Amino acid sequence: MSPDEQLLAVWRHLGAGDRATLLAFAEFLQQRGATSIQQPVPSPPASIAEPEAIERPATESVVAALKRLSKTYPMIDKSEMLSATSDLVATHIMQGTEAGTVIDQLEAIFSEHYRQLRDGQ
Repeated sequence: MSPDEQLLAVWRHLGAGDRATLLAFAEFLQQRGATSIQQPVPSPPASIAEPEAIERPATESVVAALKRLSKTYPMIDKSEMLSATSDLVATHIMQGTEAGTVIDQLEAIFSEHYRQLRDGQ
């Protein structure tokens, strides 16, 4: 079965809420991919900006958390985290991992990548 057929098969077995989540994640990936293709990679600044303080809402979806973290850490190259972040989203969608747990892990990934960027690693 091709990846397109697999995705369609999964889509057909999802409920309305899970379909909305899957669609939102796909749109997030599409937006991020289009952004990275169209924008030239900027030269690294002399100093790394501090993350923007955006408060985490009491209830937040995983996709909304990804968008919030992308705004919080605009200085981080998101493509470097694609594998880790997409794995977490997949476990949330496919295995039902609780959103709060996944968001905590996403925050840790973003924070660690920021620390590495700031420390020049």
